[in-house]
Amino acid sequence: MSAAGYYGEFGGRFVAETLVPALAALEQAVHRIVLCEPFQREWRALLASYVGRPTPLWRAERLARAVDPTGTLLADLWLKREDLCHTGAHKINNALGQVLLAKKLGKTRIIAETGAGQHGVATATAAAMMGLPCEVYMGALDVARQAPNVARMQILGARVIPVDSGSRTLKDAMNEALRDWVTHVAETHYCVGSAAGPHPYPMLVAELQRVIGDEARAQWAEGPGGLPDAVVACVGGGSNAIGMFRAFVHDDVALVGVEAAGEGLDTERHAATLTRGRVGVLHGARTLVLSDDDGQILEAHSVSAGLDYPGVGPEHAALMRSGRASYLAVTDAEALAAVHLVARTEGILVALETAHAFAALPEIARLESARQGRPVRVALCLSGRGDKDLATVLGHPV
Repeated sequence: MSAAGYYGEFGGRFVAETLVPALAALEQAVHRIVLCEPFQREWRALLASYVGRPTPLWRAERLARAVDPTGTLLADLWLKREDLCHTGAHKINNALGQVLLAKKLGKTRIIAETGAGQHGVATATAAAMMGLPCEVYMGALDVARQAPNVARMQILGARVIPVDSGSRTLKDAMNEALRDWVTHVAETHYCVGSAAGPHPYPMLVAELQRVIGDEARAQWAEGPGGLPDAVVACVGGGSNAIGMFRAFVHDDVALVGVEAAGEGLDTERHAATLTRGRVGVLHGARTLVLSDDDGQILEAHSVSAGLDYPGVGPEHAALMRSGRASYLAVTDAEALAAVHLVARTEGILVALETAHAFAALPEIARLESARQGRPVRVALCLSGRGDKDLATVLGHPV
């Protein structure tokens, strides 16, 4: 990362003047508190005793054979099981760290945005455990399609605030959360869920999520040995992916993100920001966005509420622009089919977000084996469990 929160040409802090002091103070707190040993020791103890880390690395042999029956492309497939975290996804790593930081900073109120609801549940969980009130902004469309997570947040004591503006999804929830924060910045900590938004949020979230990749790297060395040929994760805003990628970015390992092609890249109903986006500013950061010729943000679409976002974290935009990471896009139909395939081969019900990464495995195996000249070994971040998506999956039979 270059100065002032930039990753190459992407990043920065494009916000209302009222938020600049709060963001500057948060940046100082990241360096003064989060990155220092006392905080790390306390947070990691909570990750172990409360979240259940380290999460296991699971060898998915039956799925690997289903993806590549001949074994000529995919030699080995291992899954980083973030679905086994308390609350069912990787989001708790970041939420627990941010709420702990807020407590140390004397904040008395937590707000968050959520799409699929996993970050909302994680933030509500951390806030309840630490005795802080929590309000979660959620697009009205996502409230309807993620009813189980809405109920979980409410039982945890959080107030869920439906957002009816715009596309009524994650983008609009983040807009409202930012408006709230501007008004109540003195007492409120805004717990951003993805590696997006104004500096220092992309840095903070990446630092709190890199535990995924650090664990996976150590587990791979102890298990299969050496390093994987490719590391794969789904990408919406990009927190699970950047958490996984951070540990391998300086190695000779392919980094592959998979985003949502929705109803197809030849339509306007997709969320493939890295594949079809252009440079713009969204939610306080310069990044790649879905926009029209006048720079207006377009509505994104994905069957997955967590990938239904017209932007992406600036570090991902920089990784793609530099060529260090590559990004593929798969459709709603392909992701839905992947949910069934993983369930029937491995006995794991995956979230629709993660299903996008699974759906891209045949293409990734083909591309990487051609590059390596041999069957490849792949590590995939299984970012969350799929019970929240049952109604959607059952409503789209394959």
